[in-house]
Order: sequence, then C-alpha cells, then structure tokens
Amino acid sequence: MNVKYTTTNNLCLGCGLCEDICPTNSLTIGIYHGEYRPKINEDTCLGDKCSRCSKICPGLGVELKKYSQNIVDSSVTNDNKYIGRYVSLYTGHSTDGFIRYHSASGGLVTGLLIYLIEKRLIDGAVVTGFSSKDNITPEPFIARTKEELISARSSKYCPVSMQGIRQQIRESEGKYVIVGLPCHIHGFRKIENIDETFKQHVFAYWGLYCSSGRTFYETEYILKTIEVKKNKIKYFSYRDEGCLGSLVIKHQSQDNDDIQIYKEKYGSYNNHRSFFIPRRCHYCIDHSAELSDISFGDIHIKPYSDDTVGTNSVIVRTRQMNELLLQAVHDGVIVLDELQEETLVKSQKMARAKKEKYGSLVYWGKKLGMCVPQYDVHPHKKMGFIKSFIYMMNLNLQYAVGHHEVLWPIIKFTIRKK
Repeated sequence: MNVKYTTTNNLCLGCGLCEDICPTNSLTIGIYHGEYRPKINEDTCLGDKCSRCSKICPGLGVELKKYSQNIVDSSVTNDNKYIGRYVSLYTGHSTDGFIRYHSASGGLVTGLLIYLIEKRLIDGAVVTGFSSKDNITPEPFIARTKEELISARSSKYCPVSMQGIRQQIRESEGKYVIVGLPCHIHGFRKIENIDETFKQHVFAYWGLYCSSGRTFYETEYILKTIEVKKNKIKYFSYRDEGCLGSLVIKHQSQDNDDIQIYKEKYGSYNNHRSFFIPRRCHYCIDHSAELSDISFGDIHIKPYSDDTVGTNSVIVRTRQMNELLLQAVHDGVIVLDELQEETLVKSQKMARAKKEKYGSLVYWGKKLGMCVPQYDVHPHKKMGFIKSFIYMMNLNLQYAVGHHEVLWPIIKFTIRKK
C-alpha cells in the first residue's frame, strides 16, 4: 500500500511529507490541477513491504484523541469539543509595532520565534515565505535569523508543501519549532512514530488555525481579475497592513518599469465560497491544530475585531509553552490577556462547522462505504443524510467550477458582499 490509495480517492492534502519519508526516493511532489500531489515511480516503490508513506499520510485521517492525550499533560482537564485540550487561552500581540502591523493578526508567532532564537532556546524554525524567484510561490524553510523570520510573516492562502523539511531537521544540530497547518502537524506527529532522530530535534509544533486550504487557482483567479501579471510581481502578501489587513501587491507596470501598488481589503477579495477549496479539506475536522503544542489564529468577535492593528488568539496546550509565554510577557516581548473559552469558541465559526458539518460528511461517507479519512472523533451535531448529501453536492459543484478557468465568470455572480 502506498499513497496511490490517497491520491486515487481524493484524500491527498498536498502536505508533501511523503516525499522524503520514502526510502527508495520513489515519490516526487509536483503541482497538478492547482494542488500539490505525489507522483509515484511504481518500478522502485516497495509497496506493502514498506508503506511508510501511507503510515504518515495525514490525508487518511488521524486519531485526535489518542495523540492529544500524549501531548497534553494528564492533569489538564480543559477539553472543549470544538478546540480540543488546552492549558490556557489568551489574546495578545507582539510589542514590536512593525511585526504586529504587518503580520495579519498580532504577530505573536513571528515575535515569539525571534525571542526564542535570540534567547538561544531554539536553533531555528520552519516557516513559510515566498520564493525569491517569483515572490509568490510558497516556500517552507528553516529560518535562523530575525530577518528570515520577518520575511515569512503573515498568512499564505495557497497550498504549502513541506517536502524536504523532515530530512533537513533530522540532519541539523539543535532544536527547532515547526510552524504549520493542522494537516502538516498531523503528518509530523505520525512521522515521530517511525523517526526518533527527527523527533529529538523538534522543540515544539506551533499550529495555525485553518478554516480550509486553497488551490493555486484562487491566486490565479485574483491576479486575472485585477489584471496583474505573475511575472511582474515584486512583492506579494495575502494579508498586510493591520488586522485583518489587505491583499498587497507591488508589481511592474505592463507598459514600463514603474512600480505600482495594488491593495484590496481581506474581506473583499477572500470571499470565493468553496470554489477554490480542495475536496479533502471538506473532510477535515481539526480547525485549531489540536495536535500542536500551541495554536495561533484570528479572533473574529468584538471588541477584538474592532482592532485594526492586530490581535491574536492563542490556545496553549502544554505547560512548557505556557511558561514560555509568561516569560516572554515578563521580558516585554509580547502582551497577553486571559480569554474565556466561550468567547473563543463563539469567535471560531469554522471550528464548529468542521466538527459538525464536515464531521457529518465523514460519518455518512463511512456509512456508505466511501473512502473517507478515519478519525476517533464523531460529529457533535450530526446533519441528516439528505442535508449532508445536498451540502456535498453543492461543494463538489463549486469545486468543479473553480477548476475550470472557462467557468470562472460564474464566480463573480455568487460572491458574498462584505
């Protein structure tokens, strides 16, 4: 068994982790139809004699309860059905004005990573920036300096593949923080079960809330709509200049070398329903990265949503990370305020949607004998079969439109005004 099962059944998340777990180098990650996918060399693949790629594949699902029990200290009793187990909940932001303003929502991730490196508590962090070749292709890398961390700030609303990261970590000296989406962290946690050397080099996993992934087609759609050529881009950010920020693109004019700046508010451009959301994302039930040591995200509820500079919400899942945060507050690097569980859950609509709507799709898919991811968590409020069927058909229809450029004109007539 290899990841061909994953790709054939539309369960691939495009995480890229299978590539360098393969002992015979039989997997190559590439972009196919707007998403990362592994290509398999069947001549060299060991199949059932190995199956390492399948064992670590997050697309096949993960035992959230089982893994979280091993991560969070057994004495911790806080366990919310929407956000998982935790030690503490906070809101906060970096005290560095530049980092806070240009990091989408508070800059805690960037500010804290800089703090850890400067205190020599870690030797680097896996973060995602944009390639220097075109300023728009996502590129995970190990950042070891303040400048490198700042270059990778803010959200990336496009596929991010982590191929090569595991190998770089296990071959490096020291300890590293890995920053990723819930699916990335699911895969890395699985890798720890078969790669002790890699595990020993991981200081912590920092998760980012994720409502869903996006295909590369969304970025292409945006650029086409605003008539900006990809090869003319000099600077690109999905979210810059405050919270929730704006799409900011600096690009050369089509007529000359003059630099032009395009800006559009986050809520204005990021409202394409499910046209560019990968199929597998609709089976994901983990919004807040429950298998991370600490999770970061926005907080879309008043009074925090009135802040135009930037405020993070934080879910601390281990005592070690809680002590680290409090020390950073003491050292003046960040500001934190306690947050009530009810307030956080209310602010995260997709956390509820994933555990209920998406969980229902998994439930009924399994009942019908479909190939769906396997979890040890059941939907908290299960939708009925007919409602779930209609919901999935609507999602699949939008996905089909988003994957065919000739149909893109339909999208503008369905965009929700904000």
